[in-house]
Amino acid sequence: MNLLAIGFSTILLFLSVPIFMVFGLGSSASAIWGLNLPWSTLIQVAFGSMTKHVLIAVPLFIFTGMAMLRGGAAARLVGFATALVGHWPGGLGIAMVIAMGFFAAFCGSILAAITAVGTIMMPKMIEQGYPKPFVIVLAASAALLESLIPPSNAAILFSALTDVPVDRTFAAGMIPGLILLVLMSAVVMWKCRHLRNPVRSSGSEKMNAFFASIPALFSPVIILGGIYAGLLTPSESAAMAGVWALFIGFFVYRELTIGGLMECLRQTAKITAVIFAIIAMATFLSVVLTYTQAPQKIITYFTELGGTPMMFWLAVAMICLILGTFVEIVPVFYLTVPIFAALALSLGLDVLHLYVVFVAFAGIGMITPPVCVGVYTAAGVVRESPEKAFREVPLFILVGIVFGLILIFLPGSATWLPSVLN
Repeated sequence: MNLLAIGFSTILLFLSVPIFMVFGLGSSASAIWGLNLPWSTLIQVAFGSMTKHVLIAVPLFIFTGMAMLRGGAAARLVGFATALVGHWPGGLGIAMVIAMGFFAAFCGSILAAITAVGTIMMPKMIEQGYPKPFVIVLAASAALLESLIPPSNAAILFSALTDVPVDRTFAAGMIPGLILLVLMSAVVMWKCRHLRNPVRSSGSEKMNAFFASIPALFSPVIILGGIYAGLLTPSESAAMAGVWALFIGFFVYRELTIGGLMECLRQTAKITAVIFAIIAMATFLSVVLTYTQAPQKIITYFTELGGTPMMFWLAVAMICLILGTFVEIVPVFYLTVPIFAALALSLGLDVLHLYVVFVAFAGIGMITPPVCVGVYTAAGVVRESPEKAFREVPLFILVGIVFGLILIFLPGSATWLPSVLN
């Protein structure tokens, strides 16, 4: 019966059925007809998975990002980044990477960040002579910083799955996020070294851009400062950040309207519904894995095979690369992290190290065909055929693989800061 359920799920996946339905239909069929479990068990477990206290922060951070976008904070961040590095070789591209990573971390949606920041930066880059295919893939790749730079919804989901405190997962992503930012900036500077650069912003222009962006830059101070000072839980800090985003949108920048607020709420509900539907349906799969003892059997097999940490990391890299090509990162989390975490602990590896390596390789799927939703979204912003952008994809896949290998061989990049803050 389990083989039939796997085959049924595979067929649904290739028929482009929404991923939460693939999880729900395949896993429930295996649980009910293969394991003779009652519906009530699945419903109770699914409800419990969505009511974990840590997940309250997810819609609150999404709302914060939407309010920052509608309230003008995102535009100020882009302006400050452009004034700061826009005159460098490839400066506009670096400014987009910085702004994209910062904004994506708040809004909780990589695609929303591509649309919001890309709408401002991508046309400006194309006007300055940046190749359109390169701009598209750069925007899609830059949004991957969302999974590492805190506050990150990916970190919250990982903590919910592994019971690692959210503040430690946030801290684990900081240094790897900066490493990825440096790598991408170096690629942009090399690729665009022959382009004409904008005129350097004057000192007064930089100061004006900085002062205009201070209210937006204060948001991470509220979130991370409250968490690491022990004053706020992640959910409370997310709520405070949402209130702050409303305040600066209505009273500082004065660009947020009642209609804009309603749109923020609508977008928040839409994105949250997608995430929580995946969480609920993926829980059906966890029930099947628990009753069949699949994780324990995999651990036993791997141990008897003489598996080493390096074999484990190679397996994580290959599986994440393959799954990330066909499935978005949130379903991949729920599909593999419980098993990966159990294996990592059996080998004496740090689960935080697993988090950053996992995100590095699974995130590459955002730009790899055939799914590559990041590329399709960025291409839609500038009304370009995605197929024309695919020739730039191998360069950024190489960057992603190099980044993942750096994290594998430098576990301290993920574990040092959490240990210091702890």
